[in-house]
Amino acid sequence: MRQKNPIDNSLNFINGTFAMDARDLRYFETIAELLHVGRAAQKLHRTQPALTSCIRRLEAECGSALFERAGRGIQLTQAGHTLLRWAQRVRNDMEDAKREVTALGSGSTGHVRVGVVPTAAQFLLPSAVRRLLQEAPEVTFGTVVSLVDNLKQMLLQGELDIVIASETHSHPGLVSRVLAEDAIVVAASASHPVFRTPPTLKRLTQYRWALQPVGAPLRDWLDHTFDRRRLPRPNVQVESNVLLMLPTLIAETGLLSFISRHHLTSRSARTGLMEVALKETTMIRTMVVMHRDQAYLSTAAQRLIDMLDAQKQAG
Repeated sequence: MRQKNPIDNSLNFINGTFAMDARDLRYFETIAELLHVGRAAQKLHRTQPALTSCIRRLEAECGSALFERAGRGIQLTQAGHTLLRWAQRVRNDMEDAKREVTALGSGSTGHVRVGVVPTAAQFLLPSAVRRLLQEAPEVTFGTVVSLVDNLKQMLLQGELDIVIASETHSHPGLVSRVLAEDAIVVAASASHPVFRTPPTLKRLTQYRWALQPVGAPLRDWLDHTFDRRRLPRPNVQVESNVLLMLPTLIAETGLLSFISRHHLTSRSARTGLMEVALKETTMIRTMVVMHRDQAYLSTAAQRLIDMLDAQKQAG
């Protein structure tokens, strides 16, 4: 397949033997997402026979089946997975082309769609946005605060322009720039009994905690720290997927938690929290800004990245 941005309504193959209609590809994406023709028809406001005909056209062009039966449902074949990857790329490229041409025609400074993890939403993004708005008051923003895996998926699907998150394993199609290091530490109210004597990992098992659910990266890292020392995992009394709630929660309840050191050291921190200083429970993570490789970035998105990077230099 060609690897240049498509700006017509088809997906053309190198040998020129066939071209796929962009509408068929959009329908195919929806069916692949839902793995159910009936639900896809409802979402797209099309009839099931129309979507069945769409799949038959694509399969005839590819020369391969795109779906196969799986129990009472369907699943993608290997060919289907391959076409889905290219269909998503074509859609993203076409949307990028429209955005870039629109920006050139209108001279607008742009709209930036930002995905950000909770800590960065509180301590990295606001000052960069403030500086950008001072420079370009007409820029608009849309933000999504979520966990890194969800944000990366949205970025790959073209739903976000940039993502500010903790660094994870590299992913094809994404590029990243390091912004800062962030230390995640055990913390509690300054009046907590854990501070009466020098803390140890074993002593931490005596107290109750407020943590993210199992499966969240920070929770798993902490659990495995206790596992490696053959100690019981933290006794979790309050479980929350709202990370930004944890500092206030532990200040009010006397529970332990595992949060960014920023919550303890920032100028705005007045929660009366203290770090339980233990090397074993100090997790260092790298914060990065990510975007799709070779994707269109508006001038505003590029300037936001530059300002985030400038904060790193200033820090």
